Amino acid sequence: MVLSVPINAQENASNMVIPESHSSLADGVLLGDFSALDPSKKPGENFDLLDWSLTLPTDINKDKKADTVYESALDEGFELKPFFYTADDGGLVFACPNVGAKTSKNTKYARTELREMLRRGNTRINVRGITENNWVFGGAHGSAKRKAGGIEGSLEGTLKVNRVSTTGDEKMVGRVIIGQIHATDDEPIRLYYRKLPNNSRGAVYFAHEINGGDDVWINLIGTRSHTLSDPEDGIALDEKFSYKITVENEVLFVTIIREGKPNITQYYDMKDSGYSSGNQFMFFKAGVYNQNNGGAEGDYVQATFYHIHNSHRGYKY
Repeated sequence: MVLSVPINAQENASNMVIPESHSSLADGVLLGDFSALDPSKKPGENFDLLDWSLTLPTDINKDKKADTVYESALDEGFELKPFFYTADDGGLVFACPNVGAKTSKNTKYARTELREMLRRGNTRINVRGITENNWVFGGAHGSAKRKAGGIEGSLEGTLKVNRVSTTGDEKMVGRVIIGQIHATDDEPIRLYYRKLPNNSRGAVYFAHEINGGDDVWINLIGTRSHTLSDPEDGIALDEKFSYKITVENEVLFVTIIREGKPNITQYYDMKDSGYSSGNQFMFFKAGVYNQNNGGAEGDYVQATFYHIHNSHRGYKY
């Protein structure tokens, strides 16, 4: 395992203990068992999607907002080509155009993305708020922990990024978010893959957004630069890799796994980021959140997932 350390955490690096959930991950061994994936089955038959809702880049009901498909419909086999469907190898395809319906007027980009729903179809539980549908940090008040569906936890994904955008603003081209933690308003992590048009390999990095403040950018493979030459040891399109995102004791850990290579683990101490305050609730997201909102008509991003797994301490369902 290669341990990368954020600049602002260098002085504490010797004191940081990588949790067993990451230190025990075998180098170069992808997460998940893909042997049971069946190309003839619906997404909800290959994956446990009762823990998720889906945001699409469509507005079928013309309410000027992106469409949402909730847990029960996903579990019962919902699919919608070309955005969300089972691939020929049994993986779960997420695709999103550069220009599509958005979740709100304040959102810049479209997405085809799962949103964690710990209530598992129990519609009596509110989607937002400190409810059994969401989770909280370990530093949250005891009353919040009792109300929430879980405390901290992990998200695992194994995927191939099949396509990134290739046209439009050079500062947006090639960017896609493949995993997130979303809080009440801000994002403790947005995990990015980016491949520039003239490069054969892509970079992986993440942003940690201070609650109510600025983003802190941390590189895992390559950088987020829009002028980056081929990142050394980068990840090519259609190359399968895994990520694991964990919050433990208010510290964020991110591990990238590639077959036959040392794992890369990065961390960020979030104790001063404001996510343990009284109104903060969390949920994981996975899929493709296109970070390009212009370019040629028909330009899009696509990824195929082979493993998606979420877990929490104190999970109630």
